[in-house]
Amino acid sequence: MTGNVVSISNSEPYQIPLCDPDLAEEDLAAVDTVLRGQKLSDGSLVPQLEQAFAAYTGRSQAIAVSNASLGLLLALVARGIGPGDEVILAAHGFRELGHAVHCVGATPVFADIDYWFGTLQPEKVEEKITAATRAIIASNTAGQPADWPALRAVAEAHDLFLVEDSSEAIGSRHKKGIVGSFGDVAIFDLSQPGVICCGEGGIVVTDDMDLAMSIRRQRSRSLSERSSVSATTAAPLGAAMGEVTAALAISQLSRIDYLLERRRMIQAMYDGFIQSFEGIKPPYAASCVEELHWFLYVVHLGTRFSRSSRDAIVEDLHTEGIEACAYSSPLHLQRTYREMGWHKGDLFVTEKVADRAIALPFHAHLTPEQVAFIVARLKDSSINAGAGAAIY
Repeated sequence: MTGNVVSISNSEPYQIPLCDPDLAEEDLAAVDTVLRGQKLSDGSLVPQLEQAFAAYTGRSQAIAVSNASLGLLLALVARGIGPGDEVILAAHGFRELGHAVHCVGATPVFADIDYWFGTLQPEKVEEKITAATRAIIASNTAGQPADWPALRAVAEAHDLFLVEDSSEAIGSRHKKGIVGSFGDVAIFDLSQPGVICCGEGGIVVTDDMDLAMSIRRQRSRSLSERSSVSATTAAPLGAAMGEVTAALAISQLSRIDYLLERRRMIQAMYDGFIQSFEGIKPPYAASCVEELHWFLYVVHLGTRFSRSSRDAIVEDLHTEGIEACAYSSPLHLQRTYREMGWHKGDLFVTEKVADRAIALPFHAHLTPEQVAFIVARLKDSSINAGAGAAIY
């Protein structure tokens, strides 16, 4: 199924959108069944999705929530993290991570990333630990598994809560296991442009039964508990997932291997075309990775490119009907965090990578001709922007 995505710059549809959900007739049928039924919430499908997702990630517990950032917020609250506490995370990637930390009243402390892989660097994390540090949030950035053995060692050495952000990485595997299996909790996102795309929605997985129970109590009450005065000691956030979302997620999760394989074919097309040009590099895969499924196809520009030339390239692609974007706008440079004392230059690698990372359209509906066209236009634009330099 294809969508009609409108360009912000000229209000005309992109011929090649950044993402396009890979939906099938069985997805429509699953949603139709819910809509023709008697329950749109508090039904049986959310527990079914939780069981299926726990099994897929090898965890004992899964909690479905309305979106991934609220899932993280609930996990932090359940762990008792709040005002006076510090949480270490990257400023690169999914911005809602920092927002969740900020919303619970804790202080986000940003650590730098690995230049090649975009994931939180364990040595940089250890440098940021203080007596107030309570947690580490590390992301499997754009699908790339982080260095989980090293991050786990740091967390255990300092008795810290380890959160695994897998919002961009479903299906990827570190040599030590599938993503979602490493943190004390792991967070998954079910919104666009992810592989499982339900509009909104998130899943929190863990092996800690007490933590899972606390997250559920904070998430919502069932209809049967509406009149209870003892079901929970705190008012729930009202972050439950609906039955329509759960139906769509169950349907897509049931064919996740097929969906990932279709995207892997697009990745192979990109890799073949990109390799022939020195100034633009395809995404890097770490040696510790066993299986890698990209969230978006993020290319890296040479070191002679500037942020302004990156922006010019993105704009050139837009004029050709190609929806591309800068992959990251570093969180520590956004206003809320600048007011907390962060400045440009605080995270050298994060800023350098962000200034040169471009996310290209990545979905199963791309054709070889479209991929060839995207890469050709990217190369032409990079030459016009004064390129030709290797990233090294």
